[in-house]
Amino acid sequence: MLLGTLFFAASLTPSLVPRPTLVQGALGGLSLAAGYGLGVALRAGWLALQLPVARPAVVRRLGWAAALVCAGLAALALWRASVWENRLRALMDMAPVETVGPFTVAAVALVVFAVLLLLARLVVWVARRLSRRLARRLPTPQAVILGVGLTALLFWNIGNGVLIRGAMSVLDGSYQQWDALFEEASPRPTTPDTAGGPGSLLDWEDLGRTGRQMIAAGPDADAIEAVTGGPARRPLRVYVGLNSAPEPEDRAALALAELIRIGGFERAHLVINTPTGTGWIDPAGQQALEYLLRGDVATVAVQYSYLASWIALLADPDYGVESARAVFSAIYGHWRTLPPEERPRLWLHGLSLGALNSDLSHDLFQVIGDPYDGALWVGPPFNSRTWNAVTRARDPGTTAWLPAYRDGAVIRFMGRDGVQRVHRPQAGGYGLVYLQYASDAVVFFDPAAAWRPPAWLQGPRGPDVSPDMRWLPVVTFLQLGMDIMMAVLPPPGHGHTYVRSDYLDAWVELTGAPGWTREGLAQLRARLADVP
Repeated sequence: MLLGTLFFAASLTPSLVPRPTLVQGALGGLSLAAGYGLGVALRAGWLALQLPVARPAVVRRLGWAAALVCAGLAALALWRASVWENRLRALMDMAPVETVGPFTVAAVALVVFAVLLLLARLVVWVARRLSRRLARRLPTPQAVILGVGLTALLFWNIGNGVLIRGAMSVLDGSYQQWDALFEEASPRPTTPDTAGGPGSLLDWEDLGRTGRQMIAAGPDADAIEAVTGGPARRPLRVYVGLNSAPEPEDRAALALAELIRIGGFERAHLVINTPTGTGWIDPAGQQALEYLLRGDVATVAVQYSYLASWIALLADPDYGVESARAVFSAIYGHWRTLPPEERPRLWLHGLSLGALNSDLSHDLFQVIGDPYDGALWVGPPFNSRTWNAVTRARDPGTTAWLPAYRDGAVIRFMGRDGVQRVHRPQAGGYGLVYLQYASDAVVFFDPAAAWRPPAWLQGPRGPDVSPDMRWLPVVTFLQLGMDIMMAVLPPPGHGHTYVRSDYLDAWVELTGAPGWTREGLAQLRARLADVP
């Protein structure tokens, strides 16, 4: 109980994002159970080695003393929690809280702990029963090993095969129903050169809620001219919903055909935008580019699921890869057939799970002979292939949360307010920009945090990472796991919520901002702040 209470107290310390009361209670219960379980394992190991133990009378007295110490530690941590919480909230420009709800946190933690304890004891009971039955026919050591193995297999199949798949099915159905809802803010288009409009190869109903939002929310030429002060075109957008065709290859073929129909390859720029798990395209990132390029851009996106990115990321990291590869192969394959002097500049873009799948949509040998122009990957998940390799190989003396890689000649990292580490201008050709916030748990979750400090906690910290955050074995891992689910709760500019001004700076860095001066970009940035 001492070890469990220490883990519970540690769970109240800050991590990357503020936590609501119920979430903090659940985290406290998980941490309490983890510490308690570790203590039980250590005690079992001590007894197995037949090391000396105290007399029962001494153990009872120590138990009462330990109970008082546990109560004092828990009370002290709960009292201190509001201070830690408000220091982190201040870094994120959030209003302070008077209290973290200590009684609610304690109650929820105890309930979660009790459920986990009962589950653990059920597992032990089943393992013992199986071992005893097997011991009638097998030697005791073999019976014990086989009983434990069968118990683990049984509960794994129940958890993974029944509970997780059932929960995923329910969540998928819920998101599917939400995606099918129609909204007044996304009216059916009436122009022929719009996806879902007259003559379109795509049915408006099949685009889904997120697809209809993307098509309807774009600025027109007049809106862009009012902000940029110069002539502009209406940006082209193509979105293929999950219901538009049964297979990824069919949806990719539809996207290509529709893009050709509306003249997408006749624009100066073309973007393959890989959506998040729900199919959502962040309008902040898309609009920033459309204003920057004065509308001379076409964007194509294809939905591959209904699930929220963090659910798909934790349940199936390869979710959406097949679709992303099919879309890239179709669009890039047609783009390559066009004369180099006539085809648009081709960019890849993705946020969150979209960034991961965009990265996995192709390989080096597929594009090395005729590379696309570059990619902007925003909030890349912690298991992103290229992001991990580049971050590990960062230049000495640069931080893991905002690294520099080979002086930023080709690959660059950007954070809040356009902060970046660049030592020389981009030399042209292929370019890759990562936009990430230091407090984004989707990016900086680290499975190895269970036994070692994350690299981003070493050295100077990000501007919105609490100085009170400390690495604590097991507990930090649990905290970051909760942070992934809460990553979109902080205000824009923190966590996993990216703002248009930072998108704009990243697109400027990647595209070179053709036709803009430094003063003009500063005016554009200021005017975009007033655009709803």
